[in-house]
Amino acid sequence: MVDKYFSNFYNDIRKCTSLRKEITMIHETLDITLDYAALGIKHDDSKATITSYIYDNEEATMGERLRPLVIVIPGGGYGHLSFREGEAVAIKLMSYGFNVCVLRYSLKPNSYPSQLYELASTIAFIRDNHKLWQCDPNKIIVAGFSAGAHLAASLGVMWNDDALGQALSIDKEKLKPDALMLGYPVITSGEFSHANSFINLLGENYNGLLEDMSLENRVTPDFPKTFMWHTFEDQSVPLENSLLFANALRRADIPFEYHVFPKGSHGLALCTKETNPLANDKYEPQNAVWIDLFVSWLEHNIF
Repeated sequence: MVDKYFSNFYNDIRKCTSLRKEITMIHETLDITLDYAALGIKHDDSKATITSYIYDNEEATMGERLRPLVIVIPGGGYGHLSFREGEAVAIKLMSYGFNVCVLRYSLKPNSYPSQLYELASTIAFIRDNHKLWQCDPNKIIVAGFSAGAHLAASLGVMWNDDALGQALSIDKEKLKPDALMLGYPVITSGEFSHANSFINLLGENYNGLLEDMSLENRVTPDFPKTFMWHTFEDQSVPLENSLLFANALRRADIPFEYHVFPKGSHGLALCTKETNPLANDKYEPQNAVWIDLFVSWLEHNIF
């Protein structure tokens, strides 16, 4: 059923797959064509998209290799999308051997649950069509930054919600990420919240849904294993967000790895010059090790 929301998506991937002998990577931006009206969601004409960074395989050398795939979700407070948390992260992850997709989800005035449905549909579609993108359906990781981490963690707490699977006509077992990476995550809607994220996400449903979006209160033993990092100096999304979530994961007995770096502002992305093009405060080379730690964690705990 998920393909009915991705008809153009599927055809574009199939076309790209047929050209494999002529290209070295599948790299396209494709629309996510959810029927928001049928789902009872008010939505404007904007399109959520997914951009693929998929290795080509040369079977004589590589065999029928199925790579892990990471869905990267940029932040931006649900009001914009952070450019530095998209393609640069995808290309860096490719250097470790991952296939990658960057999800650019709906923004205000398009409110919840648009974003959750887009992510859920994407992960189910990739699993259904994993051979086209040569990825292992049991090694699908969702990596979010800031508000994108809130979206990733939202799927982590809601993937087995019967209402989500029924709304999208998708077997809920297809919706669970095999692991999460949460970078300086928006988590709580309480005392230490990033208020604008929840205002943008919830719109006219702010008062009714605000408490439900405080994810530290919704972790269960079914939550995916998690890698998480933050900085002590983050003044935009306070460290308490990830501290609260680490405590929630511990209470639910969810294995996790958690790093707090002493220096650095919010939104560091790779922490390198590549994601600090304006020479502002996003260059913290001592923190750039986070991605090595993340990959090592995956290799030793997920794969």
